[in-house]
Amino acid sequence: MTLTSPAEDTEVVATRPQPRRGVSFRDAGPPIALLVIFAVFAVLSPDFRTIGNVQNIMDTAAVLAVVTCGITFVLLMGSIDLSAPGVMGAAAIAVALLVANNRNDNDLGLLGVLVAVLLAALLGCVSGLALVLLKVPSFMTTLGVSAVGLGIATLMFGGVQPNITDTMLESWAVDRFLGFSYLTWIAAGCVLVAYLLQRYSRLGRYAFAIGGAEEVLALSGVRVAPYKVAVFTLAGAFYGLAGVLVTSQLSAGLVQAGRGFDFAAITAAVVGGTLLTGGRGGILHSTVGVLIVTVLTNGLVQIGVSPYWQGGVQGLIVVAAVSAAVFPQRRRNQVTK
Repeated sequence: MTLTSPAEDTEVVATRPQPRRGVSFRDAGPPIALLVIFAVFAVLSPDFRTIGNVQNIMDTAAVLAVVTCGITFVLLMGSIDLSAPGVMGAAAIAVALLVANNRNDNDLGLLGVLVAVLLAALLGCVSGLALVLLKVPSFMTTLGVSAVGLGIATLMFGGVQPNITDTMLESWAVDRFLGFSYLTWIAAGCVLVAYLLQRYSRLGRYAFAIGGAEEVLALSGVRVAPYKVAVFTLAGAFYGLAGVLVTSQLSAGLVQAGRGFDFAAITAAVVGGTLLTGGRGGILHSTVGVLIVTVLTNGLVQIGVSPYWQGGVQGLIVVAAVSAAVFPQRRRNQVTK
């Protein structure tokens, strides 16, 4: 019998949940669906296939892509994060009060952006600590942290909306490079950084391992709790940056800046192939899901479908995507909770 060191066992476990090499039908399905949806709307509406509309789609997807980067890491662990609305609201009001605005004499520029993101990361850290220390399910801890974030945002709001006059932050939503707004390029940078973290960092590998076989990882000698806290902290930072991007778009800080982004991000991640049960999917999968959701929404508007139907369509897509994802494991899942 050959004995191995805990470090060697850790590396084995950490690499076990990695995606298989090669492209399976499940992995290829979302990109194919994206192409099919785009082709269908391009046929139905001439305005849909214009360069201007494609640019609009990418600009619209920017904020959702940043939020989805954060929530993907949480989903990979098999957890759920509903804190995005509150965290984004707190970051949005914070940055609006820290850069040049109509409420005070602050003019911190990029430092104000950094402080807002750090505040959001702190709220994400609180979610992680509540999960690992209090053993409260992530569904409830993040819902509570969202309420805390909204409370902080409301206190900072103070009944007077802060409108930003910072030219740097305003330019992110207005100025363009190669046809796309700076927001789109920032989102693309977030996707790249998130992918590199997922693919090459220990945090990314362990997120997969926690979602795939947390008990095995713990038995191999890895302290799982710090990595869970780190993942929620990272997710909070992404939500905070997303709140800053919304403030750039609106030129004002709003308490409800993150409203609806939690459901939209989970929808995008699941549609792209990231499992709610953890251990499968990733940043690239979820990014494809963001494009699917955004293209679908844009296309429905272009062909004249009522906005009241769009939420229902997204809900049906989530159910269909989850059903397709768990279909191969239906015989092993004897009990559904």
